[in-house]
Amino acid sequence: MPARTFTAGVAIAALLVTTTPALAAQTYEEQVLSLTNGERAAAGCPALAPNAQLAAAAKKHNDEMARTGNLSHTGVDGSTPAQRITEAGYQYRVMAENIAAGQTSAEEVVRAWMNSEGHRANIVNCELRDLGVAYAVNRDNKPFWTQDFGATG
Repeated sequence: MPARTFTAGVAIAALLVTTTPALAAQTYEEQVLSLTNGERAAAGCPALAPNAQLAAAAKKHNDEMARTGNLSHTGVDGSTPAQRITEAGYQYRVMAENIAAGQTSAEEVVRAWMNSEGHRANIVNCELRDLGVAYAVNRDNKPFWTQDFGATG
């Protein structure tokens, strides 16, 4: 009888292991949010919340930069970050944008931003509350990154 109990226990354990869903790997965008929030915590700032409208604004601009190779806060149509964020439906009180190209990992791009005075100032601006992140590669497999930050009210 004990052998059967043990066998059943092993079978149940095997069933649990094979039917438990694996944790999904974080996307580059989720990694950037997490790393950015780690930097903010170290600076005494509250965590940023992911925001779909800011993410849409970031994606639209980031995809354009990857497509055209134009690494700039100004869109090819002359748009500014503030205009793109407003167009995406985010009614900001304060906003900021970080862009980068060439970094091959979330860790690398956040480290590059933290080593740049202006980009770091955006990341550790405790007044900002929301974040949208975008990642894309161009046809030459060069990565492009955008962070759009905001706070409402």
